[in-house]
Amino acid sequence: MTVATHLDAVGLRAVVIGFRDALVDHREALNLLNVFPVPDGDTGTNMSMTAQAAVSALEELEAPADDLGAVIGAVAHGSLMGARGNSGVIMSQVLRALCGVVGEAGHIDGRVLADGLVAASEAAYGAVGQPVEGTILTVVRESSEAAVVAADTGADLLPVAEAARERAGDSLARTPDLLPVLAEAGVVDAGASGYVLFLDAVLTVADGRPLPEPPEVPVAAAPLAVDRKAADHGLDGGRYEVMFFLDAPDDTVPGFKDAWGDLGDSVVVVGGDGVWNCHVHTDDIGAAVEAGIAVGRPHRIRISDLLEEAEEQAWVREQIAGADEPEGEPVPCAVVAVANGPGIVEIFRSLGVHRVVAGGQSMNPSTADLLVAVEAVPAGHVVILPNNGNIVAVAEQVDAQTDKTVRVVRTKSITEGFASLLEYDPEGTADGNLDLMGEAASAVVAAEVTVAVRDSGSDAGDITTGDHLGLSGGKVRVIAGSLLEATTRLLDELLDDHELVTLIAGDQADEFTTARVVAHVEESHPHVEVEVHEGGQPLYPYFVGIE
Repeated sequence: MTVATHLDAVGLRAVVIGFRDALVDHREALNLLNVFPVPDGDTGTNMSMTAQAAVSALEELEAPADDLGAVIGAVAHGSLMGARGNSGVIMSQVLRALCGVVGEAGHIDGRVLADGLVAASEAAYGAVGQPVEGTILTVVRESSEAAVVAADTGADLLPVAEAARERAGDSLARTPDLLPVLAEAGVVDAGASGYVLFLDAVLTVADGRPLPEPPEVPVAAAPLAVDRKAADHGLDGGRYEVMFFLDAPDDTVPGFKDAWGDLGDSVVVVGGDGVWNCHVHTDDIGAAVEAGIAVGRPHRIRISDLLEEAEEQAWVREQIAGADEPEGEPVPCAVVAVANGPGIVEIFRSLGVHRVVAGGQSMNPSTADLLVAVEAVPAGHVVILPNNGNIVAVAEQVDAQTDKTVRVVRTKSITEGFASLLEYDPEGTADGNLDLMGEAASAVVAAEVTVAVRDSGSDAGDITTGDHLGLSGGKVRVIAGSLLEATTRLLDELLDDHELVTLIAGDQADEFTTARVVAHVEESHPHVEVEVHEGGQPLYPYFVGIE
């Protein structure tokens, strides 16, 4: 077996593709490492889609395969624009910083890898407003320290990569010691686990060792997928249009078509002689891409949100029909919000939001998705409301990618987003709105109710799959056997000298339960007013805002 002493453009490309493949294989295992047993923006999905964006950028290159400048440019830009969730943003910064060092050196040897990982660590910490140890940040930093020690002895690429991988593995195992919430949940950090796979990919290319096999994930333990049909997206088939070219042997295509037939409809696969043009409407983007990977090499992947397109088309029809005040009227400062659920989208628009990007729990938009929305609104200043803690870091990447002035109000819930808009001034500036809207959002006590998707531990006690959970402030506050019990107990725990409860009912909240929640508040907290809105959001029966 030949051992590489350095990697060139071809080698770097192979590392990134191998990393993508490893993340796809380990996606469900990484998703199960979610600290809270709730349907959320899953780390495995976010990291694999971020890496896929980098690979897609590589596949679209017209430059020669050995053009290092083109390769590092594609990896850096593709990973940034495709970054999803906190873990995806951090990983994109790792890749971008590493590529910067490699570009200056012109290759990757032991010294360059060590220096690149140091730069990656600095960039990762810089991407996070309040760094927390016991996460991917710690593991990147400690692996870079081990790499530097090895490189300082004059070691070649392989020994440096091995030193970094060994320290990363040790650091990953210690993440629960540094972060109590991981210990309580009985897991290691998911983002750090994904980063370790990157070092595995380096070793695979350096000396041919196989990528690690993913652990077996029991079907019962698999994370809850968004049932977007249940979310009433109003489409006859799947919500997303997935298209790609597929290099695959002709005899594998019938099985591939059957796999896609199980995932969605409007399946079109045409071609021959090993090259196929593929199209499907589906609710599971990851599975659609993975079906292609299972038989060959998907490339030039394109994904469209049919719901957002349908809503946009409906909006255009409304304007043509003669609306007096079109949403698209130019203003000095516009708002882009992230949301999911037809009722929530309608409320945001009624409060002055110009563009709503589909996203939220379990479906995090990318930097590119938000950038498209920012460029589309008719304003030179734009405020983004991410409305989810896992989307804040992605939103904060947008300003550097546009000539517009973009500011992010760090809303971590839908109800914070609603409250912030009460202070929105379309005639103001992005900075002025940032201060006023941020202050309004911070005055809200946000909470939500959902159902546990796996067994876990928490400050509130042991959690069993199917339990109803009340969450607030990043903690599980209530564990209950029913939706009504979880919601009323959560409100009892949070209500103090407050005056208003805003209850956003999701698609799994029935009118009877909602009425009983309102009656409970009126009886137990007679000084508190309750406002109920039909949000239609999936997975979370209630979003709660307390003021």
